[in-house]
Amino acid sequence: MVMLIIKQQVMLIIKQQHLLVCRSHLPTQSHSLPPVFPFRTTHLPKTKTKTPLFFLHKSFTTTTLLLLHSSNPPPPHKDIYSQLHHLSTASFSSSSGSPFLFPAKMVPIDPYVFWTFFASILGFLALWVLRRHNAGVNKKKTTATQILLNQEARISDDGRDFRAVSGSDTDVLIVGAGVAGSALACTLGKDGRRVRVIERDLTEPDRIVGELLQPGGYLKLVELGLEDCVEEIDAQRILGYALFKDGKNTSLSYPLEKFHADVAGRSFHNGRFIQRMREKAATLPNVRLEQGTVTSLVEENGTIKGVQYKTRDGQELKAYAPLTIVCDGCFSNLRRNLCDPKVQVPSCFVGLVLEDCQLPYANHGHVILADPSPILFYPISSTEVRCLVDVPGQKVPSIANGEMAKYLKTVVAPQIPPQIQQAFVSAVDKGNIRTMPNRSMAANPHPTPGALLLGDAFNMRHPLTGGGMTVALSDIVVLQELLSPLRDLNNADSLCKYLESFYTLRKPVASTINTLADALYKVFSASPDQARKEMRQACFDYLSLGGTCSTGPVALLSGLNPRPLSLVLHFFAVAIYGVGRLLLPFPSPKRMWIGARLISSASGIIFPIIKAEGLQQMFFPATIPAYYRVPPVKGEDTKNI
Repeated sequence: MVMLIIKQQVMLIIKQQHLLVCRSHLPTQSHSLPPVFPFRTTHLPKTKTKTPLFFLHKSFTTTTLLLLHSSNPPPPHKDIYSQLHHLSTASFSSSSGSPFLFPAKMVPIDPYVFWTFFASILGFLALWVLRRHNAGVNKKKTTATQILLNQEARISDDGRDFRAVSGSDTDVLIVGAGVAGSALACTLGKDGRRVRVIERDLTEPDRIVGELLQPGGYLKLVELGLEDCVEEIDAQRILGYALFKDGKNTSLSYPLEKFHADVAGRSFHNGRFIQRMREKAATLPNVRLEQGTVTSLVEENGTIKGVQYKTRDGQELKAYAPLTIVCDGCFSNLRRNLCDPKVQVPSCFVGLVLEDCQLPYANHGHVILADPSPILFYPISSTEVRCLVDVPGQKVPSIANGEMAKYLKTVVAPQIPPQIQQAFVSAVDKGNIRTMPNRSMAANPHPTPGALLLGDAFNMRHPLTGGGMTVALSDIVVLQELLSPLRDLNNADSLCKYLESFYTLRKPVASTINTLADALYKVFSASPDQARKEMRQACFDYLSLGGTCSTGPVALLSGLNPRPLSLVLHFFAVAIYGVGRLLLPFPSPKRMWIGARLISSASGIIFPIIKAEGLQQMFFPATIPAYYRVPPVKGEDTKNI
């Protein structure tokens, strides 16, 4: 663009495809033209306002913009006017052959078009400057990841990979090969990590819990590429729940309409599922499973370097790795060094297996709101049904002296559906009765360089909702995503600082399932308090309403919608529904008082659980600095991570 300016006369030459004429609103007295222009003034557009004009005209290669703004223009500059005369005589002509600088037909355009165009240019310029600034900031954030992604090709000065210099042939050491440990070993092994697993007993486990995988957990299993581990073990599809209370029942289906047909819950023998994952892990050449009892963590200067363990023949050995992940279950003896374990035991499960029993609702878990606490039934194979009777407290009737059998026949049996009473009594008579304490422990870790907790060793909730495996598999997905850009795990301090984000990123799923499980157990348990009785009945009636009142809570329970806020809203919707039942059709002072206590009781149930989970991490994880941690770079100061 070339601009020629002589005091109050301006000529602007630009490349343009169309003829434009713009009028400015600057006041002036006339529009006289210098005599040098070879055209008649009658060809100019007439106007009532005396304002300067902008003329745009397309030639073969250029367009001329001329601003005339003077009643008595000064003497024209010879060279410039000579150039204009040359352009007018050489490049422009009218349709009649007479030379004109501008054609006879011109279109007046409001000057706001010109200034809008000018402002747009300035806006795009400002936007370009801001984007370059933001790109510079983002470049700093991604530098660490970019370097780490290329670290695999970087070789140390002596020609060896940095991991070999450390003297360890293991990248990750896993303590425990249960659901969490086996799934983690498969996942990290497929990522190319050198994994060593030390498990106390590699024979098939025989447990009465860990047998129900919610649909959300199955989706995590698919995400980890382990969905084939529920095949060939006679696993049963679970499509929802059935609730029973005081002779009434209702069915609650999982909201699976938007998912693939294969997505559903799965129930199975826990031991078969674990063995399938162990076998899959053992097929990976970089995964090593070893039987041994880990007795302690090996610590040096505040950093966990590995573990000390005892082999089957009693030999004491030590195993080392840059990262040790403890997954030794609910009875972990190692977590006291890595977290603040506040374990609660609200009840115990009494487990039975019913054979050749047809449940009232096929492919559904069954929950009986019995007195004093819930009873669960769900299939674990094509011919077996698991029964779990919840007994409040830490003490249960003795199995040896027959007190347990008597309790089950006289207290429990009359409260279960008639269709399965006979099968239940037969299972009691067979005598294969087992017990298991139900533990609950909020996650309260102590970030320790070189070590990490996972699974029930790290976080537990009441098993009423069967959410334990879903939380564990979800945690593994989060951990895999955090470790995937890393090729060097030897900088323990930097890695520990980086993995603090794990405790925040896991919260949406974990806190939703934990809170729902512990709160629902308290609501479903019988109580002499009238307000708690009303809350229990209101929950059953609310879920029986159908629509959002049932699909919303079931989506939370199943792990398909892990949103803490949605959980709180549904929980208090149940409480408000209960108050409405009390006040209709005619409120009384007594009913109003019970309604107020119902709201207070609901608050007393859920708020302590939320406090233990962490209010900020649960509802506002993005406000926690660890949420934005980037992968550490070898040699980088940890305070900058």
